[in-house]
Amino acid sequence: MRAAVLRAGEMVVRNDVPDPVPESGQVLVRVRACGICGSDLHFARHGATMLALGDEMRGVPEMGEPKLDLGRDVFMGHELAAEVVEAGPDTDSPDPGTVVTSIPVLMAATGIRQLTYTNDLPAGYSEHMLLSAPLLLTVPNGLDPQAAALTEPMAVGLHAVNRSDIQPGDGALVLGSGPVGLAIIAALAQRGIEPVLAADLSTARREAALAMGAHEAVDPVVEAAFEAWSRIGGGRQLIVFEAIGVPGIIDDVLREAPPRTRVVVAGVCMERDAVTPLFGIAKELDVRFSFAYDLAEFGTTLRLLAEGEIDPMPLVTGHVDLDGVPGAFDDLSDPERHCKIVVVPS
Repeated sequence: MRAAVLRAGEMVVRNDVPDPVPESGQVLVRVRACGICGSDLHFARHGATMLALGDEMRGVPEMGEPKLDLGRDVFMGHELAAEVVEAGPDTDSPDPGTVVTSIPVLMAATGIRQLTYTNDLPAGYSEHMLLSAPLLLTVPNGLDPQAAALTEPMAVGLHAVNRSDIQPGDGALVLGSGPVGLAIIAALAQRGIEPVLAADLSTARREAALAMGAHEAVDPVVEAAFEAWSRIGGGRQLIVFEAIGVPGIIDDVLREAPPRTRVVVAGVCMERDAVTPLFGIAKELDVRFSFAYDLAEFGTTLRLLAEGEIDPMPLVTGHVDLDGVPGAFDDLSDPERHCKIVVVPS
């Protein structure tokens, strides 16, 4: 079968990937749609750094996965919707043809495998892949597979909002209107938080922020984000969502935020950073970090999409087939051109 893979830092398309064969508990699916995640773009450029930092990290349970080898092809693509083809031996699954989605995890005889970056398990940038039958969620209400594929990134936004403990009557400032920031804005809007202020340098992304539910979107070069908040906040408790993920942003937030602001860091910075603790201490700021989502949040997000409470499609600015994946990775570097490109393999 065909698949787009990362090879020596570049995306290439292969025509010789062996067809996956489901084991017991697994299901072979045909990928209907897969969003290109910002983390995939970062990994293509900074994969060695990400792996090195991961090796330094302690306190994370070991899953027994084989070590990823950047000298070999890497399969990627974890924002997906797919169609059931066949189940493995002695496996209960939805009927063939059913459209499903899943968290990007595969349970195998050797243990639990993540499908975000692997050397040997085809993922969402492939014609076919394997998923775990117990983790499948049937896509309801005739939801378009391209929208269903965005369950995963939208769940990231829901999780960040849940981590914030934001309450009715609080307000939010979202720094960065890329896919993560827009998912956060959508979750805030669905929860009825007002006002939601977005800040981004890109005109196109500020427009997307308004489409996703922000009440105002500012260019921080024209009006600093915290100055804009002081203009519209009305004395409300402020929750700041940092969704930029570049060095220096967290320290900027600590310096500029009002006293007792709660800060949720959802932007994934791939470099070491420095902060000034006195800023946070003197103002008694709370800083929380947010990553991914849990199973319940994934299921809740799919329901919100299927019931029309959240519309993820303003994020989507382009579509490509597998041959278009390498170009899409290049195009996504320009925030004025693209926010989210969906891969439709077939």
